[in-house]
Amino acid sequence: MVFMVARKDFNRYMMPVYKPAEFIPLKAKGSFVWDKQKKKYIDFASGIAVSSLGHCHPELNKALLEQSKKIWHLSNVLTNEPALKLAKILCNKTFAEKVFFSNSGAEAIEGAIKTARKHAYVNISKKKNGIVAFSDAFHGRTMMAIALNGSDRFVEGFGPMPGGITHHPYNEIKNLEKAINKNTAAVVIELVQGEAGIIKAKRDFIQKIKRLCKVHKALIIVDEVQSGAGRTGTLFAYEQFGIKPDIMCCAKGIGGGIPIGAILTSTKIAECMQLGSHGSTFGGNPLACAVAEKVMTLLSKKTLLNGVKKKEAIFVEELKNINNEFKCFEEIRSSGLWIGCKLNVRENFNLDTMMSACYAKGLMILKANNNTIRIAPSLIIEDKVIREGLKILRSAIQEQLQHQQ
Repeated sequence: MVFMVARKDFNRYMMPVYKPAEFIPLKAKGSFVWDKQKKKYIDFASGIAVSSLGHCHPELNKALLEQSKKIWHLSNVLTNEPALKLAKILCNKTFAEKVFFSNSGAEAIEGAIKTARKHAYVNISKKKNGIVAFSDAFHGRTMMAIALNGSDRFVEGFGPMPGGITHHPYNEIKNLEKAINKNTAAVVIELVQGEAGIIKAKRDFIQKIKRLCKVHKALIIVDEVQSGAGRTGTLFAYEQFGIKPDIMCCAKGIGGGIPIGAILTSTKIAECMQLGSHGSTFGGNPLACAVAEKVMTLLSKKTLLNGVKKKEAIFVEELKNINNEFKCFEEIRSSGLWIGCKLNVRENFNLDTMMSACYAKGLMILKANNNTIRIAPSLIIEDKVIREGLKILRSAIQEQLQHQQ
């Protein structure tokens, strides 16, 4: 009855772009969520790779409470000390020298494209404005972001799209030199594609992008909105791919659940963005920055990052055991605590039936593409909770496959 009332209200008041699960979360702690019926769930989703330190982490609670007693909001005509502190951490821990704060990953992508085009306009040529993106990408839901995504399902009905964008097959070296040319201002890439099902960029693909961008004086924008903040086992994924971004976008996990995004770049590139050329009313919000400062401090610890790789190994081993038993996955792909299990889809055994079965048994998982279970838990999820959650997953798979018989 409680859910029926909530569903009625949801359908009455909310724009119909979401289809929420048939339970209502009430509270959460660590890697557990409880609904209004007091049912307990293990969280293998973390808000789509957002709650990087789990729910209601005590140090994040403390940071938020302390800042809430000081200043909630400042306009960007005033100096914002929490933003400065966070910017310093991000610069000290990465390649960056300058930071711009936004509200989200999509907004960071928008700002990065503006910065890259302005850089080319000011320093090279007023006609150098092309952007190269890749198939099966996901850069957000704004107009520029969906134009970059390279998928008809994101853009249908929303046209005309922003121009100047060329798409090339991800991980395809052939004809890459035709896409990246003298008119290219920047290449935007996810080093690990999340929405596509956890697909890593190949080393030779990245190296050719680097060579072509150097030849044509094009910038490399790395989208780390999902892959950043320790998700792949290093603070940011670019550290594993032999590439130094010219511009990097991050969000999601850096806030631990508080909305915040950021553009990171060098002083030389940042100089093209003159006073008033970009802005954000809520970007750099003091509450968000105070929490994110604590998140980034904790995520930077080597013990935590090493733990991500160890926990990944547990997931992969146990998932392989499940697959050996049921032959349910075509492929298991992982990059830290970001795991994709491509389903061996059969009648009544697909993403929708698996999501429902897992929810019914007390496990929260994610979708990727149209055929892949995506797992993105807290980076500090306990080993015993991993195994407990995978037992639930195994039980859900067994139950669904028995229905085939």
